[in-house]
Amino acid sequence: MNQIQKKQQKKLSQVINRSKKMKKEFTKNSATYRPNKKRLGFLNFLKKENNDIHTAQDTIPYQNMFKDGICQVTDRYFTKTVKFEDINYRLAQQEDQRRIFESYCEFLNYFDPSINFQFTFLNQTGYADTMIDSINIESRHDDFEDIRQEYSGMLKNQLAKGNNGLIKNKYITFGIEADSLKVAIPRLERIESDILNNFKILGVRARSLSGSERLNLIHSITHMDTKEKTVFDWDMVKKGGMTTKDFIAPTSFNFKNSKYFKMGSTYGAVSFLLLVSPELSDSMLAEILDIEDDIIVSFHIKSMDQREAIKNVKRKLTDLDKMKIEEQKKAVRSGYDMDIIPSDLANFGEEAKTLLNELQGRNERFFIVSFQITNFASKRQKLENIAFQISGIIQKYNCSMRRMDYQQEQGFVSSLPLALNQVDLDRGLTTSCVAINVPFTTQELFDPGGLYYGLNAISNNMIMIDRNKLKNPNGLILGTPGSGKSFSAKREMTNAFLITNDDIIICDPEAEYYPLVKTLNGQVVKVSPTSKDHINPLDINLNYADGDDPIMLKAQFVISLLELVVGGTQGLQPVELTIIDRCTRAIYQRYIQNPIPENIPILQDLYNELLNQDEQEAHRIATALEIYVTGSLKVFNNPTNVDINNRIVCYDIKELGNQLKKLGMLIIQDQVWNRVSMNRNQSKKTRFYIDECHLLLKEKQTAEYFVEIWKRFRKWGGIPTGLTQNVKDLLLSKEITNIMENSDFVYMLNQASDDRDILAKRLNISKDQLSYVTNSGEGEGLLYFGNVIVPFIDKFPKDTKLYNLMTTKPEEIRRRDAIKQNTSL
Repeated sequence: MNQIQKKQQKKLSQVINRSKKMKKEFTKNSATYRPNKKRLGFLNFLKKENNDIHTAQDTIPYQNMFKDGICQVTDRYFTKTVKFEDINYRLAQQEDQRRIFESYCEFLNYFDPSINFQFTFLNQTGYADTMIDSINIESRHDDFEDIRQEYSGMLKNQLAKGNNGLIKNKYITFGIEADSLKVAIPRLERIESDILNNFKILGVRARSLSGSERLNLIHSITHMDTKEKTVFDWDMVKKGGMTTKDFIAPTSFNFKNSKYFKMGSTYGAVSFLLLVSPELSDSMLAEILDIEDDIIVSFHIKSMDQREAIKNVKRKLTDLDKMKIEEQKKAVRSGYDMDIIPSDLANFGEEAKTLLNELQGRNERFFIVSFQITNFASKRQKLENIAFQISGIIQKYNCSMRRMDYQQEQGFVSSLPLALNQVDLDRGLTTSCVAINVPFTTQELFDPGGLYYGLNAISNNMIMIDRNKLKNPNGLILGTPGSGKSFSAKREMTNAFLITNDDIIICDPEAEYYPLVKTLNGQVVKVSPTSKDHINPLDINLNYADGDDPIMLKAQFVISLLELVVGGTQGLQPVELTIIDRCTRAIYQRYIQNPIPENIPILQDLYNELLNQDEQEAHRIATALEIYVTGSLKVFNNPTNVDINNRIVCYDIKELGNQLKKLGMLIIQDQVWNRVSMNRNQSKKTRFYIDECHLLLKEKQTAEYFVEIWKRFRKWGGIPTGLTQNVKDLLLSKEITNIMENSDFVYMLNQASDDRDILAKRLNISKDQLSYVTNSGEGEGLLYFGNVIVPFIDKFPKDTKLYNLMTTKPEEIRRRDAIKQNTSL
């Protein structure tokens, strides 16, 4: 015997001795696992020596999990899992609900008899700390810590009002039989691609899970008691020290009891749904998933061959006809009317005929479906209470829930997202009957690190979103006076100020933003004929345009400005346009050669350049410009003397006057464009808020420039937001179509009747959804985010410093100013 054989024999002897000591820890129906690498080597030995002894790993029924997400469940069975998100089905219009239902039926009909698939709906509680971490505002050790802490406290209070500690996830797992992994891979990938495309048709975002993600998912189910995360490492599996099951197995399973089981310190119970109602409802599943406890709802579905299904139904019809004949013979022998047969027999016959017609004449398939519900709790009594609550919901729909006696282990295994059903409790249903359990309810909007926009009015969960993730972050805030438009804008910009590095620019026509701006050390620029604050309309930087010629884009602005100055119904003539372009290029030559602020021209330079031209048209334009250069409206004929590079700049145009308002708003828009172009090189976002934005759309020049901002800001890192009272005012401009089509964010507060109709048509809002903007209170409405419409409630706490800074109610402003005055005295 060589040295290696001696070592192996000695090691085997040690394993046998250790195994004798460990046998006492294992029983037939109880499995224990302790993640000690020294013990992993003899666990398999124990199983071989005594088939009645099982480990916790043995309960999890798969053989191998691969990095690409494919799981080898048995020798010839392979599965993959796709995670999908929710869509708004509850509040959708009836036409949209019908469309979703029909598309979902087509989705189910895609699966042929060779594909097993399972829907898994997983509700998990106990993640409140995780949610708090996701909304936490980190300290920056600046002058705004008191505001930051107050806002953070408000977010935590709002979080406590909802059930954001409950995480809801939805999965579909599909599997096929194949001779080998190599054969299974291409077919699984093709099925996966088809499933993702079908979800896309439904408007559902979905993605395939990797191997690590599938292991994390199973780990989260098997560790309901600790909520700990797995520390998974493929290298340890590759080196042979551990298997993937070792990372995800719980400390123990105990299936001794016939009606419940224990998983670690967690109690679990598996029940099956018995469908006895003649009519099914699309609300039952939604109500079950609204329960704020740890639940797994699983649908195992397998399509039956169409010809075989029709053959089975015909066979049943034949059996029923035979039974009917027997009953008729009994009736004749007993001397009563042979047409009188048992009602159940007659009903079964009619249902069978209807089913046969559906399978033969309609786009219906036949599915074998198994419905399972697994609930978990830390204590036995709570487990029973949850089961009783679920049973009560199911009974409302004339169905029943039965506990899986003596099948708890098989039921739990079947609830895992592996598409492996070990329970022989099923029901045959047609496509439409399966589809009535629509897996969509209400979409949540929660992006960790996003901005706060209130609570979901249906689920009461917090709405946290990041507009930068939209294809087009441009937005509108719409609402009648007093509904909370300006307050919502201030709340968003404050949130952005506290957690991002974005610059914020405000066009303020009512002088209502300065208290907040001053508190945040921002720059208020009061634009009026008597103001000492000056901004130069000819300000420019070399990043002003996409190309190499920044003067070209600036010339377009100067043309728009002079069109307002010259006026007239026909606008500027071609000759005049040429002159303006020539003069604009001339006055910027000195700045191009030496780009310092002192070389930026002002209106006086443009005026002088026009006078130097020989054309009569140049002198006409100069004469029209004279009042803005040397006349009574010369407020814009000065170099900029305010800090327009401050992180927050508010342009107060309340006292600008009707003569200068159009010109002033155009100049402010150009200042914003300057800022956006400057921030672009720094990879910095620029948020631009335009209150009463319908004023910009009344004049052709400001409207065109406004729409240009709406179209191009996204590429330059700009996020414009327009605020207005009435949608009808916006529609007075033909440019509104461009603005609406380029806005993926619409924050709708209370709306007038005509405006509701307009929004419903343009944004496809249902009647139920419109109720949230009909006579709604302040801070209540609808949020349109991408293609998602969610009702919200935003009740900002009034006993805060921020509320006093952001409120626009006259009585609260007077009280705030009085307190401020008394404090200063």
